[in-house]
Amino acid sequence: MTRTILLFGDSNTHGTIPMPDLAGAGRFDREERWAGRLAKLLVDWEVITEGHPGRTTVHDDPVEGEHRNGLTVLPALLESHKPIDVVLVMLGTNDLKPRFSVNAADIGHSLERLVRMIRASDCGPGGAGPQVLLVAPPPIIEVGCLKEMFAGGAAKSQRLAAEVEAAARRAGVAFLDTGQVVKVSPIDGIHYDAEANPALAQAFAAAIRAHFP
Repeated sequence: MTRTILLFGDSNTHGTIPMPDLAGAGRFDREERWAGRLAKLLVDWEVITEGHPGRTTVHDDPVEGEHRNGLTVLPALLESHKPIDVVLVMLGTNDLKPRFSVNAADIGHSLERLVRMIRASDCGPGGAGPQVLLVAPPPIIEVGCLKEMFAGGAAKSQRLAAEVEAAARRAGVAFLDTGQVVKVSPIDGIHYDAEANPALAQAFAAAIRAHFP
């Protein structure tokens, strides 16, 4: 029987190409994105991609809009796609922007809040809550056109994987640190270069097979 996985993330789930300037560079082709590659690797899964550039964990964005708040949109997405077997959550990078005034521990607790919402929902098989793979994004660097937008975020991001892992442990869900798999692009310090896509797809496929056989 085909199972369903929902990929809940930000621009790096959306497939945004590293940005040479604030006008952007577009989006990787569907076949090239890690999400599209993952769908080909998980032949017995339906892979649903919900990546929104600028998405935060639990914050309304005063600059880019309240619709960037992951906590606000998550219930509708869960209900829209149910029954969902697994939700892969990869957020936290946008929370590093100074406009949100949070640290790595705050981001970990925000992610834990999202996980508990997923697990408490009735959007999994048989009305249970979906299982969760909680993912730490790789550390960022402050460079290029996004340098000022993420000022001070690089230092905080170095602590993020440990805090996300702690959140996963508290919530009792699976964890993956993508900082052990890929690095951000030196072009903008936030997004991933093309070669990161196959590496991420392989890492996610292995984790999904290991945790959700």
